[in-house]
Amino acid sequence: MSEDGELFDRALLRRRRARFAGEMAEHEVLLAHVAAEIADRVSAILREFPLALDLGAYHGVLGRAVAVLPSVGAMIYAESVPALAALSPRPAVVCDEELLPFKEQSLNLVVSGLALHRVNDLPGALIQIRRALRPDGLFMAAVLGSRSLHELREALIEAEAELHGGASPRVAPFADVREYGALLQRAGFALPVTDAELLTVTYPSPRALMREIRALGGGNVMAARRKMPLPRGTLECAEEIYRERHSTPEGKIAASFEIVYLAGWAPDASQQKPLTPGSAKARLADALHTSEHSAGDKAAFPAKKKPLA
Repeated sequence: MSEDGELFDRALLRRRRARFAGEMAEHEVLLAHVAAEIADRVSAILREFPLALDLGAYHGVLGRAVAVLPSVGAMIYAESVPALAALSPRPAVVCDEELLPFKEQSLNLVVSGLALHRVNDLPGALIQIRRALRPDGLFMAAVLGSRSLHELREALIEAEAELHGGASPRVAPFADVREYGALLQRAGFALPVTDAELLTVTYPSPRALMREIRALGGGNVMAARRKMPLPRGTLECAEEIYRERHSTPEGKIAASFEIVYLAGWAPDASQQKPLTPGSAKARLADALHTSEHSAGDKAAFPAKKKPLA
C-alpha cells in the first residue's frame, strides 16, 4: 500500500489497459463467460430496466449481452480508458469507476464485469452506484475472488524467494465472497447476495497467461510493487515451477479464476423486509409436529454416550 493509502496505481492501470485495447477481442474468454452469466441472471428477473449502465465496460461485451434482453432499454457504456471506450457501442462515457458522473436515482440497472476488484475505494464506489440507482434499481457485478491465480502467485513468490532471498507482491490480492457481501451491506444495498464459481482455464504457457492478465488489467499495478522489472532468470524459474506443478496432459498450464457474483437492490419501501425477532405468529414446533422444550431442560437433551475404549 502506498503512503496515501492506495492499493493500486490507477494511472498505471489505465496506461497498461490502453496498450492492449486493440487486441481485447483476443482476450475475452473470461469477459464473455461473465457476460453470458450476468445476462442470464438479469433475464430471470421479471421487471423492466429502461436505463442501464455497463460500468468498466472494456469494449462492451457485457453491455451488449444485457442490452439485447427484452426487459432492458437503453444501455450506457462507461469506461476509464478512452481507447477502450472508443470500441464500445454508443453512448459511451469516459469516467473512473471511483468517480461516477451520473445523477442520483437516474439508472434502473448497473452491471459490471471484472472491473471493480481493482478500485482503491470499493466501498465508496458501491455507495456511488447505489445512489445512482432509482429506488428498487438493481446492481449486478462479477469480480475476481481470493482463490484467483493462486498458482501464479505461488510460483512467482517461490522463484523470487529462491533467487533473491525475498519476494515482493506480484499478483494483486482479491477479497473473498463474505468480504464482498459485507461491502454490499456496508454500501446500503438491500437484499444483498453473493455467490462464486471457480473456473479453470488452460493456456499454452505461463507467459501467455500473464499476457492475458495484463490485457484484462490484472497485471502488477499495486502501489507497493517493486519498481524494477522482474529479472529474466526469475521469470524463467517461476515458469519452471508453474509447469512442474500445474501442467495438463496436453502440455498446457492450468490457471484458476474465482468469479464472485454480487447483486443488490437500491432500497425501496416496496421490498420485502425480514420479520422482527419474536413477531412470528406460528410455532416451528407445530409445523414439525413435535413438542417444544426449553434450552435448559436437561430431560429433553439426554447426555451423549461416550464410545467404548
